[in-house]
Amino acid sequence: MTQTILSEHLASRGARFGEYGGAETAAAFGDPQAELAALRSNCGVFDLGWRAKLVATGEDRVRWMNGMVTGNVRDLPPNRGTYSFLLNPQGHILGDLYIYNRGEHLLLETDCSQAPRLREVFEKYIIMDDVEVADLSEKLTAIGLRGPHAAAVLEKSGLNAGSLQPLELTDLAWHDVGLSLIRSAGNGGYEIWVAPLNAARVWEALVMAGATPVGTAALEMWRITAGIPRYGQDIRERDLPQETEQHQALDFTKGCYVGQEIVERIRSRGQVHRKFTGFRLAGESPAAPGTKIQADGKDVGELTSVASLLQANGTRATIALGYVRRELTLPGKSLQAGGAAVTVTELPFQL
Repeated sequence: MTQTILSEHLASRGARFGEYGGAETAAAFGDPQAELAALRSNCGVFDLGWRAKLVATGEDRVRWMNGMVTGNVRDLPPNRGTYSFLLNPQGHILGDLYIYNRGEHLLLETDCSQAPRLREVFEKYIIMDDVEVADLSEKLTAIGLRGPHAAAVLEKSGLNAGSLQPLELTDLAWHDVGLSLIRSAGNGGYEIWVAPLNAARVWEALVMAGATPVGTAALEMWRITAGIPRYGQDIRERDLPQETEQHQALDFTKGCYVGQEIVERIRSRGQVHRKFTGFRLAGESPAAPGTKIQADGKDVGELTSVASLLQANGTRATIALGYVRRELTLPGKSLQAGGAAVTVTELPFQL
């Protein structure tokens, strides 16, 4: 398995390693619960080398990509991004990705585990188009920052986030190092895209400015708390876009794309039968991803991600993401999963 570009440097800083997103990276530097606390109340810095970078070039790149994905690439302003699904003709989800308009090219960001298949699908649909999709992952890596003090840490390290909007980026020169600063989707997060040669230097500057090194164990707990689905775990090929509740991935004004007929049919005929949502599990439930959710002894859904974590008051909570029949998604609704009581909960979790 491929190691991230920062792995060797993070090993020298005491990181323990594991697989995440299709690459080997830092799973933890110490106690994952303490690292999670940094993400929630201060500022955590983490390796994003498990996110692959692809580039689409050629005169037809915008028109072609707009016809491939669910998001609106055609009207994407320079240095702005959009979150999208790639579908098959039956409307099922083959992968998810962020697409940024970089002027002369489109920069595509997805998990390393997804990149080979997405490239394969893209290549299949490049017929008479002037489009080429290449992998930049060995030439460009990323570092993430998240937490209420993330902007202050950036400023202290010499990087000014200014008034960046979510999924907006800017190119900066930092101590003679060229890099790109991106405001992450949602609130309180940033990404720094940088050449591999300079990644360790940027990491150390952020730590010196007050960021706590964070591994993927804490990042995964934060993801579940925030209610963000992960492709391959919470979003699978058998799922339909509207079932995932990721409305930001769908644009209904952009025109035709692969799978669009199914997406539009679902919208015109009404709601899907099940919905992605959150759950609180009673006590320290042993329920795992794949556990069926039941109502009156009948299967009505399943858990896809589960986390046990400390709340602000010091007590432990078990929370989960998953799918359940839409008529059962009223917050507070009591169900069963793996023999434990489960309560439907709005996302993101309030802990």
